[in-house]
Amino acid sequence: VQLQASGGGLVQAGASLRLSCAASRRTGRTWATGWFRQAPGKEREFVAGISRGGSFTDYADSVKGRFTISRDNGKNTVYLQIDSLKPEDTAAYYCAADSRRVGLPSQTEASYDYWGQGTQVTVSS
Repeated sequence: VQLQASGGGLVQAGASLRLSCAASRRTGRTWATGWFRQAPGKEREFVAGISRGGSFTDYADSVKGRFTISRDNGKNTVYLQIDSLKPEDTAAYYCAADSRRVGLPSQTEASYDYWGQGTQVTVSS
């Protein structure tokens, strides 16, 4: 299974973006999915996660209230809505799937076994 992240871009502070993470093919299963980001010179960090069915979501404290994760299992796609973008949100954003997780998604990179390529989000002040 391959994950394709898209939707990044160059925007001004205060703008919104919606990132998408699409699975390359239908597997007959849905997996917990997380979004991570990595800014230049910094380690990759957890941003948001969603359970297989979408009932459970989790967010990093730094993005609560501005980021919303959701999924459309009929389209094999997970979304990350980002509102009120700040320059400190500038990073490459990655989506990842955890094939073993049931319930609340993990915040730990090592839990995720499939990763998409990054999509760049750049926020100007």
